[in-house]
Amino acid sequence: MNVTVIGGTGFVGSQIVSELAARGHKVQTIVRNPEKVQDTGISVVKADVLHDDITAYLKNADAVISAYNAGWTNPELYRDFVEGSRKIEKETQASGAKRLIVIGGAGSLYDAEGKQLVDAADFPESIKPGAAAARDYYNELKQNTVLDWTYFSPAIEMHPGTSGTRTGTYRTGADHPVFDAAGRSVLSVEDVAVAIADEVEQHRFPKQRFTAAY
Repeated sequence: MNVTVIGGTGFVGSQIVSELAARGHKVQTIVRNPEKVQDTGISVVKADVLHDDITAYLKNADAVISAYNAGWTNPELYRDFVEGSRKIEKETQASGAKRLIVIGGAGSLYDAEGKQLVDAADFPESIKPGAAAARDYYNELKQNTVLDWTYFSPAIEMHPGTSGTRTGTYRTGADHPVFDAAGRSVLSVEDVAVAIADEVEQHRFPKQRFTAAY
C-alpha cells in the first residue's frame, strides 16, 4: 500500500514509518527536518504542515497517517495542534485520499465515572494543553462524513520510558483505557506502531476511535 506519514521523525511517527517499511509498504513521510529520517527507502518531503500546502503529496495515498505534534514545549501548542490537524484533514480530503488515521492522545478517554482523563484534577499540567487540543480536535473530526477516518488514543503510559520493546501483541478498546492485571494502561511506542500498521492493513475501526494497551 502507499502510505503517507505526517510527522515521521517524531517519537511515534518514526516508529510507524519503520514498522510500515518493514512490512513492505511504500512509505512517504512529510517532515520539517528531512535529515532526521533514518529509514532507507523512504520517500521524504520537506514541508511544514502549518504553513505549506501538502495536498499534492497526498493524492496517491491509500492511507494518510497524521502523527503531527506541534511540540510539547511550544507555548502555542493548543492552537498549533488544532490548526495543524484541521489543515491536514482539509488537505487530505482535497487530495482525494479516502483514509485518514490520526494519532491523538489518551486524555479524551473516559474513566470509570464517565469523566475524560484530561479533566481530572491530577492530570499533569505540563501536557494538558496538548491533551486538550487532541480531545477538542477529535470532537471536530467526528463530524467529518466524507473521509474514512480513524482516531487512535494511545495507552495512558506511552512515553520514552515505555519504549524499547516490540511484542507485536496488544488489546484494543474504544472509549475507555485498557488496563492490565496490575491496573496499568501501558503500551510501548513500538507496539503503538504495530497497532497502527495493523489498522492500515485490516481496517477494523472505520470512522471510530480506538485505543490499545497490553
